[in-house]
Amino acid sequence: MVKPDSFSARWTQFMNRWAARSSARAKPATGFVSQPEPKTVGSVARARQLRAGNLMFAGHLVEAPGAMIWDVDPPDEAFEEDIHGFSWLDDLAAVGDAPARALAQKWVWGWIARYGRGTGPGWLPELAARRLIRCIHHALFLLRGKEKAESDLFYRSLAQQTIFLSRRWHVTPPGVGRFEAMAGVIYAGLSLEGMSHHVEPALKALCLDCTRQIDAGGGIPTRCPEELLLVFTLLIWTATALDGADQEIPDEIVDAVTRIAPNLRALRHADGGLGRFHGGGRGLEGRLDQTLADSGVRKQVSGKLAMGFARLASGRTSVLIDSAPPPTGDASFNAHASTLAFELTSGRRPLIVNCGSGMVFGEDWRRAGRATPSHTALSLDGLSSARLGKTLYIGSAKRELLDAAPKTVPYELKQDTDGFRYEGGHDGYVGTHGLTVARILELSKDGRTLAGEDMLLALEDDNKRLFDRKFDESNLHGIPFALRFHLHPDVDSAVDLGGAVVSLALRSGEIWVFRPDGDVEMSIEPSVYLEKGRLRPRATKQIVLSGRAMQYATRIRWTLAKAQDTAVAIRDLAQDELDLMT
Repeated sequence: MVKPDSFSARWTQFMNRWAARSSARAKPATGFVSQPEPKTVGSVARARQLRAGNLMFAGHLVEAPGAMIWDVDPPDEAFEEDIHGFSWLDDLAAVGDAPARALAQKWVWGWIARYGRGTGPGWLPELAARRLIRCIHHALFLLRGKEKAESDLFYRSLAQQTIFLSRRWHVTPPGVGRFEAMAGVIYAGLSLEGMSHHVEPALKALCLDCTRQIDAGGGIPTRCPEELLLVFTLLIWTATALDGADQEIPDEIVDAVTRIAPNLRALRHADGGLGRFHGGGRGLEGRLDQTLADSGVRKQVSGKLAMGFARLASGRTSVLIDSAPPPTGDASFNAHASTLAFELTSGRRPLIVNCGSGMVFGEDWRRAGRATPSHTALSLDGLSSARLGKTLYIGSAKRELLDAAPKTVPYELKQDTDGFRYEGGHDGYVGTHGLTVARILELSKDGRTLAGEDMLLALEDDNKRLFDRKFDESNLHGIPFALRFHLHPDVDSAVDLGGAVVSLALRSGEIWVFRPDGDVEMSIEPSVYLEKGRLRPRATKQIVLSGRAMQYATRIRWTLAKAQDTAVAIRDLAQDELDLMT
Protein backbone atom coordinates (compact mmCIF):
# COMPACT_ATOMS: atom_id res chain seq x y z
CA MET A 1 0.00 0.00 0.00
CA VAL A 2 1.60 3.26 -1.15
CA LYS A 3 -0.09 6.48 -0.12
CA PRO A 4 -0.13 9.23 -2.80
CA ASP A 5 1.76 11.66 -0.52
CA SER A 6 4.39 9.13 0.58
CA PHE A 7 8.07 9.48 -0.27
CA SER A 8 7.88 6.40 -2.51
CA ALA A 9 5.00 7.87 -4.53
CA ARG A 10 6.72 11.25 -4.86
CA TRP A 11 9.97 9.59 -5.93
CA THR A 12 8.19 7.53 -8.59
CA GLN A 13 6.51 10.67 -9.93
CA PHE A 14 9.83 12.53 -10.00
CA MET A 15 11.55 9.70 -11.88
CA ASN A 16 8.69 9.53 -14.39
CA ARG A 17 9.08 13.26 -15.07
CA TRP A 18 12.85 12.97 -15.35
CA ALA A 19 12.58 10.05 -17.80
CA ALA A 20 9.94 11.89 -19.86
CA ARG A 21 12.00 15.06 -20.17
CA SER A 22 15.29 13.31 -20.84
CA SER A 23 13.69 11.16 -23.55
CA ALA A 24 12.81 14.36 -25.44
CA ARG A 25 16.51 14.79 -26.24
CA ALA A 26 16.85 11.31 -27.72
CA LYS A 27 17.23 10.54 -31.41
CA PRO A 28 13.76 10.47 -33.01
CA ALA A 29 12.20 7.86 -35.23
CA THR A 30 12.00 8.71 -38.92
CA GLY A 31 9.02 6.59 -39.97
CA PHE A 32 7.33 3.22 -39.71
CA VAL A 33 9.01 -0.08 -40.49
CA SER A 34 5.76 -1.23 -42.08
CA GLN A 35 2.39 0.35 -42.74
CA PRO A 36 0.38 0.27 -39.47
CA GLU A 37 -3.19 -0.96 -39.46
CA PRO A 38 -5.94 0.13 -37.02
CA LYS A 39 -6.79 -2.61 -34.55
CA THR A 40 -8.83 -0.57 -32.08
CA VAL A 41 -12.40 0.33 -33.03
CA GLY A 42 -14.25 3.24 -31.48
CA SER A 43 -17.83 4.46 -31.33
CA VAL A 44 -19.38 6.56 -34.09
CA ALA A 45 -22.00 7.85 -31.64
CA ARG A 46 -19.31 9.03 -29.25
CA ALA A 47 -17.41 10.70 -32.09
CA ARG A 48 -20.51 12.70 -32.99
CA GLN A 49 -20.73 13.88 -29.40
CA LEU A 50 -17.06 14.86 -29.41
CA ARG A 51 -17.49 16.89 -32.57
CA ALA A 52 -20.46 18.65 -30.96
CA GLY A 53 -18.25 19.60 -28.01
CA ASN A 54 -19.74 17.12 -25.54
CA LEU A 55 -16.66 15.67 -23.84
CA MET A 56 -17.78 12.63 -21.89
CA PHE A 57 -15.03 10.75 -20.06
CA ALA A 58 -14.93 8.73 -16.82
CA GLY A 59 -18.59 9.44 -16.07
CA HIS A 60 -18.30 13.23 -16.45
CA LEU A 61 -19.74 15.42 -19.22
CA VAL A 62 -18.03 18.72 -20.04
CA GLU A 63 -19.75 20.83 -22.67
CA ALA A 64 -17.07 22.78 -24.54
CA PRO A 65 -18.04 23.37 -28.20
CA GLY A 66 -15.03 24.30 -30.31
CA ALA A 67 -12.59 24.13 -27.40
CA MET A 68 -9.18 22.51 -27.46
CA ILE A 69 -9.50 19.44 -25.26
CA TRP A 70 -6.30 20.36 -23.41
CA ASP A 71 -7.81 23.72 -22.37
CA VAL A 72 -10.68 22.01 -20.56
CA ASP A 73 -10.52 21.97 -16.76
CA PRO A 74 -10.85 18.23 -15.91
CA PRO A 75 -13.47 17.44 -13.23
CA ASP A 76 -11.27 14.76 -11.66
CA GLU A 77 -8.14 12.69 -12.12
CA ALA A 78 -9.98 9.83 -13.89
CA PHE A 79 -11.26 12.24 -16.57
CA GLU A 80 -7.76 13.62 -17.01
CA GLU A 81 -6.20 10.18 -17.36
CA ASP A 82 -8.85 9.14 -19.88
CA ILE A 83 -8.16 12.03 -22.24
CA HIS A 84 -4.38 11.57 -21.92
CA GLY A 85 -4.83 7.92 -22.88
CA PHE A 86 -6.28 9.09 -26.24
CA SER A 87 -9.41 6.93 -26.04
CA TRP A 88 -11.12 9.60 -28.13
CA LEU A 89 -8.79 8.86 -31.06
CA ASP A 90 -10.47 5.47 -31.60
CA ASP A 91 -13.87 7.17 -31.79
CA LEU A 92 -12.85 9.91 -34.23
CA ALA A 93 -11.06 7.36 -36.43
CA ALA A 94 -14.24 5.25 -36.49
CA VAL A 95 -15.94 8.09 -38.40
CA GLY A 96 -12.87 8.78 -40.52
CA ASP A 97 -14.21 11.78 -42.46
CA ALA A 98 -12.45 15.12 -42.93
CA PRO A 99 -14.01 16.94 -39.91
CA ALA A 100 -13.21 13.99 -37.60
CA ARG A 101 -9.64 13.87 -38.92
CA ALA A 102 -9.18 17.61 -38.48
CA LEU A 103 -10.34 17.41 -34.87
CA ALA A 104 -8.10 14.41 -34.14
CA GLN A 105 -5.11 16.18 -35.69
CA LYS A 106 -5.84 19.34 -33.69
CA TRP A 107 -5.90 17.41 -30.42
CA VAL A 108 -2.88 15.15 -31.15
CA TRP A 109 -0.56 17.92 -32.29
CA GLY A 110 -1.99 20.09 -29.51
CA TRP A 111 -0.88 17.47 -27.00
CA ILE A 112 2.58 17.33 -28.55
CA ALA A 113 2.94 21.11 -28.38
CA ARG A 114 1.79 21.34 -24.78
CA TYR A 115 3.07 18.15 -23.16
CA GLY A 116 5.57 16.71 -25.62
CA ARG A 117 8.60 17.83 -23.62
CA GLY A 118 7.68 15.59 -20.70
CA THR A 119 5.33 17.85 -18.76
CA GLY A 120 1.76 17.31 -17.63
CA PRO A 121 -0.15 14.42 -16.08
CA GLY A 122 0.05 12.00 -19.02
CA TRP A 123 3.52 10.65 -18.31
CA LEU A 124 2.59 7.45 -16.56
CA PRO A 125 3.78 4.22 -18.21
CA GLU A 126 0.32 2.70 -18.73
CA LEU A 127 -1.09 6.00 -20.10
CA ALA A 128 1.88 6.45 -22.42
CA ALA A 129 1.39 2.89 -23.69
CA ARG A 130 -2.30 3.44 -24.47
CA ARG A 131 -1.53 6.73 -26.21
CA LEU A 132 1.37 5.26 -28.17
CA ILE A 133 -0.51 2.18 -29.38
CA ARG A 134 -3.50 4.27 -30.52
CA CYS A 135 -1.29 6.75 -32.36
CA ILE A 136 0.42 3.88 -34.19
CA HIS A 137 -2.90 2.23 -35.05
CA HIS A 138 -4.34 5.43 -36.49
CA ALA A 139 -1.13 6.94 -37.90
CA LEU A 140 -2.30 6.95 -41.53
CA PHE A 141 -5.56 8.62 -40.49
CA LEU A 142 -3.60 11.29 -38.57
CA LEU A 143 -0.80 11.94 -41.07
CA ARG A 144 -2.97 12.45 -44.12
CA GLY A 145 -2.53 15.98 -45.44
CA LYS A 146 0.27 16.87 -43.02
CA GLU A 147 3.45 18.61 -44.12
CA LYS A 148 6.85 17.01 -43.54
CA ALA A 149 7.68 19.21 -40.56
CA GLU A 150 4.48 18.15 -38.78
CA SER A 151 5.05 14.50 -39.68
CA ASP A 152 8.57 14.70 -38.27
CA LEU A 153 7.17 16.19 -35.06
CA PHE A 154 4.72 13.26 -34.82
CA TYR A 155 7.46 10.66 -35.28
CA ARG A 156 9.68 12.44 -32.76
CA SER A 157 6.86 12.30 -30.19
CA LEU A 158 6.27 8.59 -30.77
CA ALA A 159 9.99 7.90 -30.35
CA GLN A 160 10.13 9.95 -27.16
CA GLN A 161 7.20 8.06 -25.67
CA THR A 162 8.77 4.74 -26.67
CA ILE A 163 12.03 5.66 -24.94
CA PHE A 164 10.14 6.85 -21.86
CA LEU A 165 8.27 3.54 -21.71
CA SER A 166 11.47 1.54 -22.14
CA ARG A 167 12.86 3.27 -19.04
CA ARG A 168 9.77 3.24 -16.83
CA TRP A 169 7.56 0.22 -17.62
CA HIS A 170 9.12 -1.68 -14.71
CA VAL A 171 7.62 0.67 -12.08
CA THR A 172 4.07 -0.25 -13.09
CA PRO A 173 2.52 -2.64 -10.52
CA PRO A 174 1.86 -6.19 -11.75
CA GLY A 175 -1.45 -6.50 -13.56
CA VAL A 176 -3.15 -5.07 -16.62
CA GLY A 177 -1.27 -1.75 -16.48
CA ARG A 178 2.07 -3.55 -16.56
CA PHE A 179 0.97 -5.69 -19.52
CA GLU A 180 -0.06 -2.47 -21.30
CA ALA A 181 3.29 -0.81 -20.64
CA MET A 182 5.38 -3.78 -21.79
CA ALA A 183 3.25 -4.39 -24.87
CA GLY A 184 3.49 -0.68 -25.73
CA VAL A 185 7.29 -0.82 -25.76
CA ILE A 186 7.34 -3.96 -27.89
CA TYR A 187 4.66 -2.76 -30.29
CA ALA A 188 6.33 0.62 -30.81
CA GLY A 189 9.81 -0.86 -30.99
CA LEU A 190 8.75 -3.17 -33.81
CA SER A 191 6.75 -0.49 -35.63
CA LEU A 192 9.09 2.52 -35.58
CA GLU A 193 12.42 2.86 -37.35
CA GLY A 194 15.39 2.98 -35.01
CA MET A 195 13.48 1.72 -31.96
CA SER A 196 14.00 -2.04 -32.29
CA HIS A 197 16.68 -2.20 -29.55
CA HIS A 198 14.00 -1.48 -26.93
CA VAL A 199 12.10 -4.66 -27.75
CA GLU A 200 14.20 -7.43 -26.19
CA PRO A 201 14.18 -6.31 -22.50
CA ALA A 202 10.44 -5.66 -22.53
CA LEU A 203 9.78 -8.94 -24.35
CA LYS A 204 11.71 -10.92 -21.73
CA ALA A 205 9.75 -9.21 -18.97
CA LEU A 206 6.45 -9.85 -20.75
CA CYS A 207 7.28 -13.54 -21.04
CA LEU A 208 8.06 -13.63 -17.32
CA ASP A 209 4.71 -12.00 -16.46
CA CYS A 210 2.90 -14.45 -18.74
CA THR A 211 4.21 -17.15 -16.44
CA ARG A 212 3.69 -15.31 -13.15
CA GLN A 213 0.44 -13.42 -13.71
CA ILE A 214 -1.49 -15.92 -15.86
CA ASP A 215 -2.15 -19.14 -14.00
CA ALA A 216 -2.12 -22.66 -15.39
CA GLY A 217 -5.86 -22.47 -16.06
CA GLY A 218 -5.59 -19.25 -18.05
CA GLY A 219 -6.89 -16.91 -15.35
CA ILE A 220 -5.58 -13.72 -13.75
CA PRO A 221 -5.60 -12.78 -10.04
CA THR A 222 -8.39 -10.15 -10.33
CA ARG A 223 -10.82 -12.68 -11.92
CA CYS A 224 -12.21 -9.82 -14.03
CA PRO A 225 -13.34 -11.09 -17.47
CA GLU A 226 -12.86 -7.70 -19.15
CA GLU A 227 -9.31 -7.40 -17.81
CA LEU A 228 -8.58 -10.91 -19.05
CA LEU A 229 -9.76 -9.84 -22.52
CA LEU A 230 -7.47 -6.80 -22.43
CA VAL A 231 -4.45 -8.91 -21.47
CA PHE A 232 -5.34 -11.41 -24.20
CA THR A 233 -5.71 -8.62 -26.78
CA LEU A 234 -2.33 -7.13 -25.88
CA LEU A 235 -0.68 -10.54 -26.25
CA ILE A 236 -2.32 -11.09 -29.63
CA TRP A 237 -1.17 -7.66 -30.85
CA THR A 238 2.35 -8.38 -29.61
CA ALA A 239 2.42 -11.76 -31.33
CA THR A 240 1.11 -10.23 -34.57
CA ALA A 241 3.76 -7.50 -34.46
CA LEU A 242 6.53 -10.05 -33.84
CA ASP A 243 5.30 -12.22 -36.69
CA GLY A 244 5.11 -9.20 -38.99
CA ALA A 245 8.73 -8.38 -38.15
CA ASP A 246 9.77 -11.98 -38.94
CA GLN A 247 10.68 -12.57 -35.30
CA GLU A 248 9.93 -15.73 -33.40
CA ILE A 249 7.00 -15.56 -31.00
CA PRO A 250 8.20 -16.76 -27.58
CA ASP A 251 6.68 -19.96 -26.24
CA GLU A 252 5.52 -18.14 -23.09
CA ILE A 253 3.26 -15.84 -25.14
CA VAL A 254 1.95 -18.70 -27.27
CA ASP A 255 1.24 -20.78 -24.16
CA ALA A 256 -0.50 -17.85 -22.41
CA VAL A 257 -2.74 -17.22 -25.43
CA THR A 258 -3.55 -20.93 -25.60
CA ARG A 259 -4.52 -20.98 -21.91
CA ILE A 260 -6.59 -17.78 -21.96
CA ALA A 261 -8.65 -18.34 -25.14
CA PRO A 262 -10.85 -21.18 -23.81
CA ASN A 263 -11.64 -19.12 -20.72
CA LEU A 264 -12.79 -16.14 -22.75
CA ARG A 265 -14.95 -18.38 -24.90
CA ALA A 266 -16.55 -19.76 -21.73
CA LEU A 267 -17.05 -16.24 -20.28
CA ARG A 268 -18.89 -15.11 -23.40
CA HIS A 269 -22.65 -14.67 -23.29
CA ALA A 270 -24.94 -15.65 -26.16
CA ASP A 271 -24.91 -12.04 -27.41
CA GLY A 272 -21.09 -11.90 -27.65
CA GLY A 273 -20.57 -9.82 -24.50
CA LEU A 274 -18.61 -10.81 -21.44
CA GLY A 275 -20.08 -11.52 -18.03
CA ARG A 276 -20.04 -8.36 -15.91
CA PHE A 277 -18.15 -9.44 -12.81
CA HIS A 278 -15.46 -8.04 -10.49
CA GLY A 279 -15.31 -4.53 -11.89
CA GLY A 280 -15.50 -5.45 -15.58
CA GLY A 281 -18.02 -4.66 -18.28
CA ARG A 282 -19.14 -6.44 -21.42
CA GLY A 283 -16.03 -5.44 -23.37
CA LEU A 284 -15.78 -3.32 -26.49
CA GLU A 285 -18.27 -4.31 -29.17
CA GLY A 286 -16.83 -7.01 -31.42
CA ARG A 287 -13.40 -7.14 -29.76
CA LEU A 288 -13.93 -10.52 -28.08
CA ASP A 289 -14.99 -12.30 -31.26
CA GLN A 290 -12.27 -10.66 -33.35
CA THR A 291 -9.48 -11.41 -30.88
CA LEU A 292 -10.56 -15.01 -30.42
CA ALA A 293 -10.58 -15.41 -34.20
CA ASP A 294 -7.10 -13.85 -34.45
CA SER A 295 -5.75 -16.24 -31.82
CA GLY A 296 -6.60 -19.32 -33.88
CA VAL A 297 -7.26 -21.26 -30.65
CA ARG A 298 -10.42 -23.37 -30.90
CA LYS A 299 -10.21 -25.25 -27.61
CA GLN A 300 -13.13 -24.88 -25.18
CA VAL A 301 -13.62 -25.31 -21.45
CA SER A 302 -15.82 -28.33 -20.76
CA GLY A 303 -17.17 -29.63 -17.46
CA LYS A 304 -15.12 -27.30 -15.25
CA LEU A 305 -14.84 -23.67 -14.21
CA ALA A 306 -13.32 -20.93 -16.36
CA MET A 307 -11.37 -18.56 -14.08
CA GLY A 308 -13.80 -19.50 -11.33
CA PHE A 309 -16.98 -19.10 -13.40
CA ALA A 310 -19.43 -21.82 -14.38
CA ARG A 311 -21.25 -21.66 -17.71
CA LEU A 312 -24.57 -23.23 -18.64
CA ALA A 313 -25.58 -22.83 -22.28
CA SER A 314 -28.26 -24.37 -24.42
CA GLY A 315 -30.35 -23.18 -27.32
CA ARG A 316 -30.27 -19.39 -27.36
CA THR A 317 -29.64 -19.11 -23.60
CA SER A 318 -26.41 -18.62 -21.69
CA VAL A 319 -25.94 -18.48 -17.90
CA LEU A 320 -22.70 -17.41 -16.19
CA ILE A 321 -22.22 -18.06 -12.45
CA ASP A 322 -19.50 -16.74 -10.13
CA SER A 323 -18.49 -20.01 -8.53
CA ALA A 324 -15.21 -19.35 -6.72
CA PRO A 325 -13.95 -17.24 -3.82
CA PRO A 326 -13.47 -13.58 -4.77
CA PRO A 327 -9.96 -12.27 -5.40
CA THR A 328 -7.82 -11.68 -2.34
CA GLY A 329 -5.07 -9.28 -1.31
CA ASP A 330 -3.98 -6.55 -3.68
CA ALA A 331 -5.92 -8.20 -6.53
CA SER A 332 -9.22 -7.52 -4.73
CA PHE A 333 -9.12 -3.71 -5.03
CA ASN A 334 -11.95 -3.88 -7.58
CA ALA A 335 -13.46 -7.25 -6.60
CA HIS A 336 -17.17 -7.66 -5.84
CA ALA A 337 -19.03 -9.67 -3.19
CA SER A 338 -20.66 -11.67 -5.97
CA THR A 339 -20.14 -15.31 -5.01
CA LEU A 340 -22.90 -17.50 -6.58
CA ALA A 341 -24.33 -14.52 -8.50
CA PHE A 342 -25.42 -15.27 -12.07
CA GLU A 343 -26.36 -13.53 -15.32
CA LEU A 344 -28.66 -14.85 -18.06
CA THR A 345 -28.77 -13.78 -21.70
CA SER A 346 -31.25 -14.94 -24.34
CA GLY A 347 -30.03 -14.56 -27.92
CA ARG A 348 -28.89 -10.97 -28.36
CA ARG A 349 -30.72 -9.74 -25.25
CA PRO A 350 -29.43 -9.71 -21.65
CA LEU A 351 -32.26 -10.58 -19.27
CA ILE A 352 -30.87 -11.16 -15.76
CA VAL A 353 -27.78 -9.09 -14.92
CA ASN A 354 -25.59 -7.78 -12.14
CA CYS A 355 -25.61 -4.02 -11.58
CA GLY A 356 -21.97 -3.77 -12.67
CA SER A 357 -19.08 -1.51 -11.68
CA GLY A 358 -19.96 1.99 -10.50
CA MET A 359 -16.35 3.18 -10.66
CA VAL A 360 -16.97 5.84 -13.31
CA PHE A 361 -19.86 7.33 -11.32
CA GLY A 362 -17.94 8.17 -8.18
CA GLU A 363 -16.89 6.60 -4.90
CA ASP A 364 -20.40 5.96 -3.54
CA TRP A 365 -21.53 4.13 -6.68
CA ARG A 366 -18.27 2.19 -6.83
CA ARG A 367 -18.79 0.90 -3.30
CA ALA A 368 -22.48 0.16 -3.88
CA GLY A 369 -21.74 -1.81 -7.05
CA ARG A 370 -19.39 -4.10 -5.13
CA ALA A 371 -22.01 -5.13 -2.55
CA THR A 372 -23.94 -8.41 -2.73
CA PRO A 373 -27.36 -6.65 -3.08
CA SER A 374 -26.10 -5.26 -6.42
CA HIS A 375 -25.87 -8.80 -7.78
CA THR A 376 -28.31 -11.52 -8.70
CA ALA A 377 -27.62 -13.40 -5.51
CA LEU A 378 -28.89 -13.95 -1.97
CA SER A 379 -27.92 -11.49 0.77
CA LEU A 380 -28.51 -12.13 4.46
CA ASP A 381 -29.49 -9.66 7.19
CA GLY A 382 -28.45 -6.67 5.09
CA LEU A 383 -24.84 -7.91 4.85
CA SER A 384 -22.71 -8.71 1.84
CA SER A 385 -21.07 -12.11 1.52
CA ALA A 386 -17.70 -10.29 1.62
CA ARG A 387 -16.91 -7.02 3.33
CA LEU A 388 -14.57 -4.13 2.55
CA GLY A 389 -11.32 -4.12 4.50
CA LYS A 390 -8.01 -2.29 4.41
CA THR A 391 -7.24 0.47 1.93
CA LEU A 392 -4.95 0.22 -1.10
CA TYR A 393 -3.79 3.26 -3.09
CA ILE A 394 -3.63 2.97 -6.88
CA GLY A 395 -1.84 6.20 -7.78
CA SER A 396 -3.87 8.77 -5.86
CA ALA A 397 -7.07 6.69 -5.97
CA LYS A 398 -8.18 4.98 -2.78
CA ARG A 399 -9.45 1.40 -3.05
CA GLU A 400 -10.65 -0.93 -0.32
CA LEU A 401 -9.62 -4.56 -0.47
CA LEU A 402 -12.15 -7.31 0.19
CA ASP A 403 -12.11 -8.87 3.62
CA ALA A 404 -14.06 -11.64 5.42
CA ALA A 405 -14.83 -13.18 2.03
CA PRO A 406 -16.03 -16.74 1.33
CA LYS A 407 -13.12 -19.18 1.47
CA THR A 408 -14.88 -22.43 0.65
CA VAL A 409 -16.97 -22.48 -2.54
CA PRO A 410 -17.68 -26.08 -3.59
CA TYR A 411 -19.39 -26.72 -6.92
CA GLU A 412 -20.55 -29.50 -9.22
CA LEU A 413 -21.48 -29.35 -12.90
CA LYS A 414 -23.56 -32.07 -14.54
CA GLN A 415 -25.04 -32.69 -17.96
CA ASP A 416 -27.65 -35.31 -18.74
CA THR A 417 -30.46 -35.93 -21.21
CA ASP A 418 -32.65 -33.31 -19.51
CA GLY A 419 -30.14 -30.46 -19.63
CA PHE A 420 -27.47 -28.88 -17.44
CA ARG A 421 -27.25 -28.68 -13.66
CA TYR A 422 -25.08 -26.53 -11.42
CA GLU A 423 -24.72 -26.96 -7.66
CA GLY A 424 -22.66 -24.55 -5.55
CA GLY A 425 -22.32 -23.09 -2.10
CA HIS A 426 -20.30 -20.62 -0.05
CA ASP A 427 -19.43 -19.98 3.59
CA GLY A 428 -19.58 -16.16 3.52
CA TYR A 429 -22.22 -16.05 6.27
CA VAL A 430 -21.03 -18.98 8.38
CA GLY A 431 -18.92 -16.77 10.60
CA THR A 432 -21.66 -14.16 11.11
CA HIS A 433 -24.85 -16.25 11.24
CA GLY A 434 -23.83 -19.91 11.08
CA LEU A 435 -25.50 -20.29 7.68
CA THR A 436 -24.10 -21.76 4.47
CA VAL A 437 -25.58 -20.44 1.22
CA ALA A 438 -26.26 -23.02 -1.50
CA ARG A 439 -27.62 -22.58 -5.00
CA ILE A 440 -28.86 -25.08 -7.59
CA LEU A 441 -29.51 -23.99 -11.17
CA GLU A 442 -30.94 -26.28 -13.86
CA LEU A 443 -31.08 -25.18 -17.48
CA SER A 444 -33.30 -27.29 -19.73
CA LYS A 445 -31.81 -28.86 -22.83
CA ASP A 446 -33.69 -26.47 -25.12
CA GLY A 447 -32.61 -23.44 -23.09
CA ARG A 448 -36.20 -22.37 -22.45
CA THR A 449 -36.34 -22.92 -18.67
CA LEU A 450 -34.01 -22.10 -15.81
CA ALA A 451 -35.10 -23.64 -12.50
CA GLY A 452 -33.42 -22.47 -9.32
CA GLU A 453 -33.25 -23.39 -5.67
CA ASP A 454 -31.48 -21.20 -3.11
CA MET A 455 -30.85 -22.49 0.40
CA LEU A 456 -29.66 -21.29 3.81
CA LEU A 457 -28.31 -24.20 5.85
CA ALA A 458 -26.86 -24.55 9.35
CA LEU A 459 -24.73 -27.68 8.86
CA GLU A 460 -22.51 -28.18 11.91
CA ASP A 461 -23.36 -28.08 15.61
CA ASP A 462 -21.42 -24.86 16.24
CA ASN A 463 -23.17 -23.32 13.19
CA LYS A 464 -26.53 -24.24 14.67
CA ARG A 465 -25.62 -22.70 18.02
CA LEU A 466 -24.61 -19.44 16.31
CA PHE A 467 -27.83 -19.46 14.30
CA ASP A 468 -29.82 -19.99 17.50
CA ARG A 469 -28.17 -16.95 19.09
CA LYS A 470 -28.96 -14.81 16.05
CA PHE A 471 -32.52 -16.14 16.02
CA ASP A 472 -32.94 -15.19 19.68
CA GLU A 473 -31.53 -11.72 18.99
CA SER A 474 -34.24 -11.24 16.35
CA ASN A 475 -36.91 -11.72 19.05
CA LEU A 476 -37.78 -15.02 17.34
CA HIS A 477 -38.75 -13.19 14.13
CA GLY A 478 -36.06 -14.97 12.11
CA ILE A 479 -33.07 -13.71 10.14
CA PRO A 480 -34.11 -11.61 7.11
CA PHE A 481 -32.85 -12.48 3.64
CA ALA A 482 -33.35 -11.05 0.17
CA LEU A 483 -32.92 -12.94 -3.09
CA ARG A 484 -32.51 -10.46 -5.95
CA PHE A 485 -32.84 -10.78 -9.72
CA HIS A 486 -31.67 -7.59 -11.43
CA LEU A 487 -33.19 -6.95 -14.86
CA HIS A 488 -31.50 -5.35 -17.84
CA PRO A 489 -32.89 -1.83 -18.54
CA ASP A 490 -34.35 -2.96 -21.88
CA VAL A 491 -36.55 -5.57 -20.15
CA ASP A 492 -40.17 -4.57 -19.46
CA SER A 493 -41.61 -6.21 -16.36
CA ALA A 494 -45.21 -6.63 -15.19
CA VAL A 495 -46.77 -8.51 -12.27
CA ASP A 496 -49.44 -10.96 -13.50
CA LEU A 497 -51.87 -13.56 -12.16
CA GLY A 498 -52.68 -11.58 -9.07
CA GLY A 499 -49.07 -11.18 -8.03
CA ALA A 500 -48.10 -14.82 -8.54
CA VAL A 501 -45.72 -14.30 -11.49
CA VAL A 502 -43.72 -11.58 -13.23
CA SER A 503 -43.82 -11.34 -17.03
CA LEU A 504 -40.60 -10.12 -18.64
CA ALA A 505 -40.69 -8.78 -22.21
CA LEU A 506 -37.50 -8.44 -24.26
CA ARG A 507 -37.10 -6.07 -27.21
CA SER A 508 -36.74 -9.13 -29.44
CA GLY A 509 -40.38 -10.02 -28.73
CA GLU A 510 -39.55 -12.87 -26.36
CA ILE A 511 -41.61 -13.21 -23.19
CA TRP A 512 -40.18 -14.86 -20.08
CA VAL A 513 -42.16 -15.66 -16.94
CA PHE A 514 -40.64 -15.63 -13.46
CA ARG A 515 -42.49 -17.70 -10.85
CA PRO A 516 -41.46 -18.14 -7.18
CA ASP A 517 -42.38 -21.19 -5.12
CA GLY A 518 -42.32 -21.09 -1.34
CA ASP A 519 -43.00 -18.90 1.64
CA VAL A 520 -41.50 -15.67 0.30
CA GLU A 521 -42.77 -12.22 -0.54
CA MET A 522 -42.20 -11.12 -4.14
CA SER A 523 -41.87 -7.47 -5.13
CA ILE A 524 -40.63 -5.37 -8.03
CA GLU A 525 -38.23 -2.70 -6.83
CA PRO A 526 -36.03 -0.03 -8.45
CA SER A 527 -32.50 -0.95 -9.47
CA VAL A 528 -29.68 0.50 -11.54
CA TYR A 529 -27.52 -0.66 -14.42
CA LEU A 530 -23.97 0.69 -14.07
CA GLU A 531 -22.43 0.90 -17.52
CA LYS A 532 -19.26 2.49 -18.85
CA GLY A 533 -19.85 5.09 -21.54
CA ARG A 534 -22.93 6.55 -19.86
CA LEU A 535 -23.26 9.87 -18.11
CA ARG A 536 -25.22 8.41 -15.22
CA PRO A 537 -26.53 5.03 -13.98
CA ARG A 538 -29.47 3.70 -15.99
CA ALA A 539 -32.68 3.07 -14.10
CA THR A 540 -34.02 -0.47 -14.20
CA LYS A 541 -35.96 -2.93 -12.03
CA GLN A 542 -35.24 -5.94 -9.86
CA ILE A 543 -37.36 -8.84 -8.68
CA VAL A 544 -36.88 -9.34 -4.94
CA LEU A 545 -37.88 -12.46 -3.01
CA SER A 546 -37.72 -11.67 0.69
CA GLY A 547 -38.36 -13.73 3.79
CA ARG A 548 -36.89 -14.85 7.09
CA ALA A 549 -34.77 -17.87 7.98
CA MET A 550 -36.64 -19.54 10.87
CA GLN A 551 -35.02 -22.98 10.86
CA TYR A 552 -31.72 -24.70 10.22
CA ALA A 553 -32.77 -25.21 6.58
CA THR A 554 -34.54 -22.58 4.43
CA ARG A 555 -35.32 -23.24 0.77
CA ILE A 556 -36.50 -20.80 -1.92
CA ARG A 557 -37.47 -22.29 -5.27
CA TRP A 558 -38.21 -20.37 -8.47
CA THR A 559 -38.41 -20.82 -12.22
CA LEU A 560 -37.71 -18.57 -15.18
CA ALA A 561 -39.32 -19.91 -18.33
CA LYS A 562 -39.69 -18.65 -21.88
CA ALA A 563 -43.38 -18.33 -22.70
CA GLN A 564 -43.04 -16.78 -26.14
CA ASP A 565 -40.23 -16.82 -28.68
CA THR A 566 -39.28 -14.11 -31.12
CA ALA A 567 -41.69 -14.34 -34.05
CA VAL A 568 -40.31 -16.56 -36.82
CA ALA A 569 -40.65 -13.81 -39.41
CA ILE A 570 -38.72 -11.31 -37.28
CA ARG A 571 -34.98 -11.28 -36.82
CA ASP A 572 -33.64 -9.58 -33.71
CA LEU A 573 -31.43 -7.05 -35.48
CA ALA A 574 -32.40 -3.86 -33.64
CA GLN A 575 -29.29 -1.86 -32.85
CA ASP A 576 -28.94 0.06 -29.60
CA GLU A 577 -27.68 3.58 -30.24
CA LEU A 578 -25.48 4.79 -27.41
CA ASP A 579 -26.94 7.92 -25.84
CA LEU A 580 -24.27 9.65 -23.79
CA MET A 581 -26.84 11.86 -22.12
CA THR A 582 -28.60 8.97 -20.34
